Amino acid sequence: MSNDKLIALSLPNISGNEWKYVKDCLDTGWISSVGAYVTQFEQMVADFAGAKYGVAAVNGTAALHISLLLSGVKANDYVILPNLTFVASANSIRYIGADPLLVDADSDLWQMDLDLLETFLEDETDIRDGELIYIKDGRRIGAIMPVHILGNICDMDRFTSIVKKYPLPVVEDATEALGSSYKGQHAGTFSPFGCFSFNGNKIISTGGGGVIVTSDEELARKAKHITTTAKASPDEYYHDEVGYNYRLVNILAAVGVAQMEQLPGFIERKKEIVKFYKDAFGGVGDIGFQQELPGVETNGWLFTIRTSRSEELLKHLDANKILSRRFWMPMNKLPMYSGCPYITRNDEAGSIYNSCLSIPSSTNITDAELEIVAREVKSVFNK
Repeated sequence: MSNDKLIALSLPNISGNEWKYVKDCLDTGWISSVGAYVTQFEQMVADFAGAKYGVAAVNGTAALHISLLLSGVKANDYVILPNLTFVASANSIRYIGADPLLVDADSDLWQMDLDLLETFLEDETDIRDGELIYIKDGRRIGAIMPVHILGNICDMDRFTSIVKKYPLPVVEDATEALGSSYKGQHAGTFSPFGCFSFNGNKIISTGGGGVIVTSDEELARKAKHITTTAKASPDEYYHDEVGYNYRLVNILAAVGVAQMEQLPGFIERKKEIVKFYKDAFGGVGDIGFQQELPGVETNGWLFTIRTSRSEELLKHLDANKILSRRFWMPMNKLPMYSGCPYITRNDEAGSIYNSCLSIPSSTNITDAELEIVAREVKSVFNK
């Protein structure tokens, strides 16, 4: 946030034991990737999500990258991905030399369109020698990556019933969904790998960081091994495979431990913000909201409205020192992914992108600031 902005979009809330734990790291000299806060933080995230193991990484992108590798994705594979997502999801696929195979968004939930997914898998793929093949070009589909957009969740019962018919590993991009659940089951635990992100605007932040959660002990062991440069001996620099220097450092994990201690309160505040905005904007102009299925509890991470006047609204809020942000540009509109296969009927992802605007949702936003945001949003529609 630049200094001339009155109300930020989504600031980290540093109001707990962050200074105390970071000082402990500095006082003891344990600031790098070997330290007690790393293991404490990753287990706290795993426990909160209801998984057995957590593996901390430098960011959510690294967590996705490692999860794809350990799921068996190879160069020249496709990975099925929502077209509407943050670019890190697609980048993690490309790091392996694979390509996203993009599926359009559901118009109400803004998640991957399961009707399109099911039809595509039935009509345009074939199972050959135990592998899923895209009939059009003969390339293997190595995995599918559902993304819980804005902390929302699609019909995971239906998703699972569709995917289990095929040899299709699942890597769950839950980077925005810490604190979200479907029928009581936490996001990130519907597949062997779930990945969370903790950059500056997430519901908790470590500045930069991520965690892989899994309930498979062997997968957890492999993930930790490969994220610590695949060092195979404690006494000498012997590495038994290509590894990655992806381990989260202790000083950032210390911040994460303090943030996890406050997470229940953060989620509660996010829900209050969602309720306030929905009450304030219900029936105002053509403002619409992301819908949620019965049984879904979202973390309310980044409140986003949909309106045909999004561009006008963005300019008005900016002029009044209120920071808002357009939705992510869909992957098929980015130059490096524009040539990827795109399964769509009417490009709903493009429509969502053109009409959505995220508005201030920090957990430490004041009620008075919420009132200011609501007043300025409504003023555009009252002209």
